[in-house]
Amino acid sequence: MKAMSFWFACATLVLGVVLAIPTSAQQAPTTGPAANGGRGDFRARMETFMKEQLGATDDEWKAIQPKLEKVLTAQRDMRGGMMGRRNGGGRNNADAPAPQENSSPVATATKDLHDTLDNKDATPAEIKAKLTALRDARAKAADALKAAQKDLTEILTARQEAVLVGMSILE
Repeated sequence: MKAMSFWFACATLVLGVVLAIPTSAQQAPTTGPAANGGRGDFRARMETFMKEQLGATDDEWKAIQPKLEKVLTAQRDMRGGMMGRRNGGGRNNADAPAPQENSSPVATATKDLHDTLDNKDATPAEIKAKLTALRDARAKAADALKAAQKDLTEILTARQEAVLVGMSILE
C-alpha cells in the first residue's frame, strides 16, 4: 500500500509539472532526437495514466481534465513555485532567477521577502510588511485552491474522488 501511495505521489508531481507546460511548448518537434519523445508525448502519456486511474470515460475526461488542471495549477501557485531560499542560501546572488512574468503572487511575494531579508539595512517595518504580503498571497492562493478542488469534486464519482485524495490532489 505504501508503494502505491509513493507512485501516486510521483504521478501527481509529474502530472503537475506536465500540466504546467504552456500549450505552445507542448508541440513535439517533427525532426531531431525529440521528434517522438517530446513534452507533448509525455503529457499525453500522463493524461492517459490519470484517465485510467480515475476510470473515466472519454466524456467524463473532457469534463474532468480542465478542472483537474485548474486544481494542479492552484496547488503550484500556492507553493509559489519556489522551494526554500534562492540559490546561495540567502546570500545576495545576482544569478538567482527572478520570477517569470506569469509567476504566482505567492512566488512574487516570496521573492520580495527574500530580497528584503537580503538587505541588511531593511527595517523591521519593511520586513513585517513583506511578511504580511506573503501571508495574504498564501491565503488568497489557498482560497483559490479550495474553490478549484470543490469545483472538481462536484463532477467526480466517489471512486474518482478517493483516487485523487490518495494522490494528494484533493483533500
